Formats: sequence, structure tokens, C-alpha cells
Amino acid sequence: MAKRLFDIVLALVLSVIFAPILIILIIAIKLDDFGPVFYVSERMRAPGRPFKLWKLRTMRADPNDSGASGAYKSARITRIGRLLRKTRGDEIPQLWNVLKGDMSFVGPRPPLRLYVEKFPALYGEVLKCRPGITGLASLLYHRHEDWLLSRCTTAEENEAVYTRSCVPQKAQLDLIYRDNQTLCFDLWIIWRTAAGVFSHK
Repeated sequence: MAKRLFDIVLALVLSVIFAPILIILIIAIKLDDFGPVFYVSERMRAPGRPFKLWKLRTMRADPNDSGASGAYKSARITRIGRLLRKTRGDEIPQLWNVLKGDMSFVGPRPPLRLYVEKFPALYGEVLKCRPGITGLASLLYHRHEDWLLSRCTTAEENEAVYTRSCVPQKAQLDLIYRDNQTLCFDLWIIWRTAAGVFSHK
């Protein structure tokens, strides 16, 4: 209950703070390539419990797009999209997901259905925690994941590396968080995530 109350209060406060920034970003996205502002993706809150995750669009649409993002998709990233990804500004709309109860501020990143169905036992354990905007795996493994996937030149290679290396390593960190989660731990992860964003501007 304390974690859920914390999520609601922080999401409401940040929604007010980020509202002017969100308006500016929406205008910038429309001026950049006139495409849709939002990217809505099905993610899993738990096995058999999908939800719609909201982000600001950072890439040009591809009807055949699937799987984890990697270097082979980088040509589709828009100019404003590169800035949004660097600052994690594309995740501001996920405050709505937090308010709805689909997500928390801290938890495992919500996986695509295909990975939950491919690794049902693993994600059955990982998703005992409500998915989060950031988390221990996001904090500690994100750079290494980017490095691994930056070497992939095809969708097939990207998928093989992601399922072989990224999924089990991130799940291990997510399970460590699940077994040790406290409000103080959440605050530390949020602080480290924010510090990482500002240190790379």
C-alpha cells in the first residue's frame, strides 16, 4: 500500500511539473516529421495480463516491427527521437500507466508478449512485481544491453543476442529487486536513474 500510494502521489506531482514540457515535446515531434505523437505498445503486467504502454514516438513507423530495439533499427530514429531517448523524455506518458496501476515507478521493465510466452516460467517469477518505469536491471544492465545490441546488424541476430544474453541477465537482477524491495530501495533506484540521465546530457 505504501508503494502504491507513493506511486500515485509522485505521478500526480510529476504530471503537473512535466505538463509544459510534454506540450513542447508534442509540438517538436509533429514538426519533426508530422507523424503520430504517441507510440502505444502492448506489454505484459503479468502472464495473461496485457496492457497498453504509452511513450512519445521516437522512431518512424514500420508495420513489420517486432522484438527488442537494436542497432538495426537505428536508421528509423527521428532527430527529436534521439534527444528523447537520451533524456528518457519519451517515457513521460508512462505517468498515465502508473496512475492507472499498470506500472510502478520501480520494477522490472514490462516485457513484450512474445518474450513472456517464450519464457513463461522466468517471467512468471519476474512479473510478481508490478512493472516499472525504471528498475535495478534498467539501472545496472542498460548500457551493457545497448552495447550488445549495437553490434547486431539484422533482426535475427538482434533477437538471438537479446534472448540468449539480455533476458536471463536482466531477469536475475529483477529477481534480486523482487526479493529485496523496500521504499528506500525504490528511492535509491529513482535517484540513481535521474542522476544518470542528467550526467549524460
